[in-house]
Amino acid sequence: MNFIDELKWRGMVHTMIPGTEELLEKEQVTAYVGIDPTADSLHIGHLCGVMMLRHLQRCGHKPLALVGGATGMIGDPSGKSAERNLLDETTLRHNQECIKKQLAKFLDFESDAPNKAELVNNYDWMKDFSFLDFARIVGKHITVNYMMAKDSVQKRLNGEARDGLSFT
Repeated sequence: MNFIDELKWRGMVHTMIPGTEELLEKEQVTAYVGIDPTADSLHIGHLCGVMMLRHLQRCGHKPLALVGGATGMIGDPSGKSAERNLLDETTLRHNQECIKKQLAKFLDFESDAPNKAELVNNYDWMKDFSFLDFARIVGKHITVNYMMAKDSVQKRLNGEARDGLSFT
């Protein structure tokens, strides 16, 4: 089965980078879908990405479900003007396991196939990343001008958001 033909048949391709189809025909590729673990259940908004991974795996490629546990530890700014809901590691791990059980209905996590699905959590490699590391490696690329240009920051500064600014 050809992954691109499958997606075209389903009307799921608008454009693609030149060479994508050739690469997918030549070798096994890995693709991921990111999932926010702030709830213990997937929702309808996840369906398209999960089905994309399912078709990818059925065509011989490797799917990764990437749980954003590091982001989940910071919280979800769903309204971009509201305070983030901070979750503890126990809750995030619970949510991750519940999400994996749901994903297992669509993806093969258990076989010995070289393209078996994997669930990874960015918290596992970010948990030891210190604030100093972040400030040195990432923070130096984010200027005050960049932050001031953000719509959410502008709304807070000019009083539209009525939330003000917070360190969280």
